[in-house]
Amino acid sequence: MALVETLKKVVDKTIENRKNDLNDISQEIWKNPELSFNEVKAHECLTNFLEKEGFTVSRKTPLETSFVAKYGDCTGGIKVGVICEYDALPKIGHACGHNLIAEAGIGAALALKAAMDSSKDLKINLIVYGTPAEEGGGGKCLMLEKGVFDEADICMMSHPTPVEISTPIWLARIQLDIVFHGKTAHAAAAPWEGINALDAAVACYNNVSMLRQQMKPTNRIHCTIVDGGERPNIIPERAEMCYYVRSLSLKDAEELSERVRACAHGGAQSTGCTVDIKEPAPRYDAVRTNPTMIGLYKKHAQSYGISFEGEDEYAQKLLASTDMGNVSQHRPSIHPCFKIETTAANHTHAFTDATGSQDNQPPTLSSAKSMAMTAIELACDPKLMIKVKEEFEKK
Repeated sequence: MALVETLKKVVDKTIENRKNDLNDISQEIWKNPELSFNEVKAHECLTNFLEKEGFTVSRKTPLETSFVAKYGDCTGGIKVGVICEYDALPKIGHACGHNLIAEAGIGAALALKAAMDSSKDLKINLIVYGTPAEEGGGGKCLMLEKGVFDEADICMMSHPTPVEISTPIWLARIQLDIVFHGKTAHAAAAPWEGINALDAAVACYNNVSMLRQQMKPTNRIHCTIVDGGERPNIIPERAEMCYYVRSLSLKDAEELSERVRACAHGGAQSTGCTVDIKEPAPRYDAVRTNPTMIGLYKKHAQSYGISFEGEDEYAQKLLASTDMGNVSQHRPSIHPCFKIETTAANHTHAFTDATGSQDNQPPTLSSAKSMAMTAIELACDPKLMIKVKEEFEKK
């Protein structure tokens, strides 16, 4: 369509003209890594920028470090939700590239705003969602509970990884915090008087390790021992473990988490301990990628020189989880991965270095352009939007 091609030039020009501003945002967030629910500087950086660009910004909505920014009020326009993340990881900073996620989201928003301003025929109401605490806190889940995403017709975000994948496998995830309680004693003088909570944790760990032999290949279980006692000469009266249980569907994750619970109870029973098991964070659902939306994203990404060769093989290897899964169960969504220049995997020091590198500005901007063009083409062709809704309703 002629309008789509005209607006594509607007998108390209806008992002190229604003690439320094977008890089400044990314660098500001990257240099000041903040953990879940404490993203104060990132929140201020993004909301201040959007306000200066003419967006109506609702800060602290509904969480202290979340926001909702809107532009446009056309009647009958599709409501496009663009999602930004900006929390970091403990001790390794932006090792998941949320600074680039925020940059891509803001870039797409700027491009869409420019396109909306250039054509009255483009019927879009734009919403930028600032979503904290993806790394464990489930910020989007909490925002969903408050009805924040109800207004959007579609939602989109993109994520940096070492590979290009239009339709990654994002697993459902359940977090289990397991605390064993025993009894202290002098480990040398009277060990028989103690009940060793660390032994219960070790037994649980070994039980789960044996459980892995009977797991589906796509399932994942991993943990840290958060507390294993104070000193070797004191029988530990407390031990704490944190488990992540992941599966292709939330139903499978629920079933698998029950087996992990049984492993914990077995460890407690064998050592004479008691055990408390809690879920401290919302459950992450699996991501549902909308076929029509991702087809448009992929088409436009390829027009910018992006190659998806071998992506099916990559998708089988890159198994992770995100609270964007919960959004995708609520609204038609996409969450593609865009390739940045690095051989390192996410959640490593080397990946942190890569997300702050100037070399990885071009792929981030290409992803921003592709998201913007996906929304524009949907707005320009009502039949495509009908197809998106039909696909989503076929649960």
